[in-house]
Amino acid sequence: MKKNEDAAAKRKPKTSAAQIRVQKGLSTPCKLSPWMPRRPRRSPDLTELDLPPTMKTHFSDPADLLNFTLTITPDEGMYRGGAFVFSFTINNNYPHEPPKVKCTQTIYHPNVDLEGNVCLNILREDWKPVLNLNSVMVGLQYLFLEPNADDPLNKGRKTWSLCAVSFPDKTTEAAEELRKNREVFIQNVKSSMRGVHIKGVQYAKVLVQ
Repeated sequence: MKKNEDAAAKRKPKTSAAQIRVQKGLSTPCKLSPWMPRRPRRSPDLTELDLPPTMKTHFSDPADLLNFTLTITPDEGMYRGGAFVFSFTINNNYPHEPPKVKCTQTIYHPNVDLEGNVCLNILREDWKPVLNLNSVMVGLQYLFLEPNADDPLNKGRKTWSLCAVSFPDKTTEAAEELRKNREVFIQNVKSSMRGVHIKGVQYAKVLVQ
């Protein structure tokens, strides 16, 4: 009997430190923003984050806590009515390194490039091990409420050097439009969400309502 128990223990996959931290992070209520209403937890299942109705996670493999997607459906602002999907990849150095986050769709946004890279300070120079996944998710949702035109454009700021390397001209064009002509920018956002071409770029149809 003892030998069987020992053999079973050896076959059991080991849990990495990153997985333990993610498990704790997924169980931590988000308290970073007053505009995010709390939703009661319906079960202890880790696929159910303590997030508002505008954010939902999906684990294609419930046993794999290090890879999942987040769908954001803003209920206010210029991106209202869209569903935006981000992939999360967490390596074994988490929380000493931030998660790798990419948008899976081609969207018109000054802080998301055409390859899905996201310019969010806490995913780059402002990441700290005390931050968690909820912090990142709040930051992503805020980008849809208040797109930031300053980071990609202001070359004097540190964030420029980190984001401009990977962000193509189309992204900085969106940022400049937001700075100079907000109404045109909003029109472009609405058109892009319907999946139309804008200046030669085919954007994903993300409208859900």
